[in-house]
Amino acid sequence: MWGLVRLLLAWLGGWGCMGRLAAPARAWAGSRGGPGPVLLRNRRSWVWNQFFVIEEYAGPEPVLIGKSLDREEKAQYVLLAQAVDRASNRPLEPPSEFIIKVQDINDNPPIFPLGPYHATVPEMSNVGTSVIQVTAHDADDPSYGNSAKLVYTVLDGLPFFSVDPQTGVVRTAIPNMDRETQEEFLVVIQAKDMGGHMGGLSGSTTVTVTLSDVNDNPPKFPQSLYQFSVVETAGPGTLVGRLRAQDPDLGDNALMAYSILDGEGSEAFSISTDSQGRDGLLAVRKPLDFETRRSYSFRVEATNTLIDPAYLRRGPFKDVASVRVAVQDAPEPPAFSQAAYHLAVPENKAPGTLVGQVSAADLDSPASRIRYSILPHSDPERCFSIEPEDGTIRTVVPLDREARVWHNLTVLATELDSSAQASRVQVAIQILDENDNAPQLAEPYDTFVCDSAVPGQLIQVIRALDRDEVGNSSRVSLQGPLGPDANFTVRDNRDGSASLLLPSRPAPPRQAPYLVPIELWDWGQPALSSTATVTVSVCRCRPDGSVASCRPEAQLSPAGLSTGALLAIITCVGTLLALVVLFVALRRQKQEALMVLEEEDVRENIITYDDEGGGEEDTEAFDISALQNPDGAAPLNPGPPARRDVLPRARAPRQPRPPGPADVAQLLALRLREADDDPSMPPYDSVQVYGYEGRGSSCGSLSSLGSGSEAGGALGPAEPLDDWGPLFRTLAELYGAKEPPAP
Repeated sequence: MWGLVRLLLAWLGGWGCMGRLAAPARAWAGSRGGPGPVLLRNRRSWVWNQFFVIEEYAGPEPVLIGKSLDREEKAQYVLLAQAVDRASNRPLEPPSEFIIKVQDINDNPPIFPLGPYHATVPEMSNVGTSVIQVTAHDADDPSYGNSAKLVYTVLDGLPFFSVDPQTGVVRTAIPNMDRETQEEFLVVIQAKDMGGHMGGLSGSTTVTVTLSDVNDNPPKFPQSLYQFSVVETAGPGTLVGRLRAQDPDLGDNALMAYSILDGEGSEAFSISTDSQGRDGLLAVRKPLDFETRRSYSFRVEATNTLIDPAYLRRGPFKDVASVRVAVQDAPEPPAFSQAAYHLAVPENKAPGTLVGQVSAADLDSPASRIRYSILPHSDPERCFSIEPEDGTIRTVVPLDREARVWHNLTVLATELDSSAQASRVQVAIQILDENDNAPQLAEPYDTFVCDSAVPGQLIQVIRALDRDEVGNSSRVSLQGPLGPDANFTVRDNRDGSASLLLPSRPAPPRQAPYLVPIELWDWGQPALSSTATVTVSVCRCRPDGSVASCRPEAQLSPAGLSTGALLAIITCVGTLLALVVLFVALRRQKQEALMVLEEEDVRENIITYDDEGGGEEDTEAFDISALQNPDGAAPLNPGPPARRDVLPRARAPRQPRPPGPADVAQLLALRLREADDDPSMPPYDSVQVYGYEGRGSSCGSLSSLGSGSEAGGALGPAEPLDDWGPLFRTLAELYGAKEPPAP
């Protein structure tokens, strides 16, 4: 390390820039009369001078071996130096530092770190309008010489743009630059150091300048006349055609509004702007008629919707074109003379009364014949008819205004030459009123009056109703009973109502309500009248005027009997009648039980139980064969025994009834054997379970159910019941066989 320092110091000494080692100063000091002189010495120190070297030096003198100095990489170096004793290699003083600054030369060209640039400026801008500022950077030392002093110039883009040499601000150089002529410019800007003098280094960048649009162009129709055609059957809103005025501007500056200038065209047509705001849409406004008018001519104006006041001098921002629309003929249905008809006919007129007439014509061919008809759904009750030839409408039945005031018909007119050409019209027929309804009370009146009421007191306001219009309720008069003996007074209020009053002479007390007759009549032509009745009950009232009791039912009781007594008598009579009926029914039932059954009229009683068993657990828990009659059972058939707990697939055939006179014992034995042999019969049948009475009796079974059953299946002779003694006389009479009469 120190060797390097010594080498560097030697190199620096060769350049005349070196440090000096200050020699120690010697001084003598002493005092008079004192000892000899004393030597004083100061410590050595380095005295360094700043020095400069030229970068990129390649001379014969030593420098940093293998490396040239670059100020842009490192502008200065700081070194440490120290004096060392060669013999002992001990430092003679502390380290000292010295600075080496690298002197700059112009070795770096300017660069634009943010380039290339893009800028926008409105078209038609004034001269000197700022567009953008460009900035170049030079890595050389700006504080030393002109190496970093930059000057900006325009290499490409003249004469449209200029640049400030010092600031780099790009500005417009000419007025009225038109976007529609040229929309984009490429400007090349150069930055040169050394103040722009010869020998300086330079760098360049590009600036793309785009002119933004302003509304500086008025709309213009490409042609002065537009011609369109439309059929006369086109309805309102049908599109006729499109018009477009050309505007080279962009966006909102090219939006337009269209209008029709002439009143003739604005009545039949309308024009609007499409969704993009560029085209004018011409449409039908009202129905057209070829026979009335065959063409329309008018003017259309196109106007910019957004106008910049700064460019009014370039206006006006509108244009006008002429439009001609031709109306084409088309087959049309018949046209009625009116859009709708309003007819009237009085009520109660005889069938065939004339109501009115509708008329339609074929505008394409006026001589064509028209056929008229009424659509059935508009006249479901068939109240009217129409003449097919002339459209005359007449009544079919008498009409009642009170049932229906208006009848709305739909009349269809069809060309005879073309049934597809048809049109409809609404015909409203009003039924006119006549005085054909007598007035009547608005509602049934059933009122009361307190027995303590004073004469002249208002009892009830009675209102009248007249269904006719000519004799409405406001012109109905009401009148009650007249004369001094009248129990109540009726006063006409002359507004379709009357007041029922208590007369000056009170009504005599009575339990039955009063029936007050009321006469009503109207003022129509002819006048009609009717009579109604108002019920008035005389009641006992409380002090506040509410009803305490009314007894209109007392008049229904017989003289001397009250209502309670009458009800008691009726109850007793009803009870006696019920007892008699019950006694007769029991008597008849007892007689029927003792009647002897006829031989052919024998029935079995089957008792049905709703109890559900346990299925196979019940049937297999015990042997059900003990419940069957062993004497009447059929011999067992070979093979597996049939199950009695399930329904078999085949039912046993029913044995026919033996011919000859009917014997009850034989019949019962036959039926019993059928039940025993039938595997489909359930084991809990009442006949099987209870038909066998056991063994051991000398008389055998007392029941006739098993008396005829034998092992072989043949019926044996029945033992006469008369031989059993007097105790079985009743059974002999009921079930014994009758002896045939002696010959």
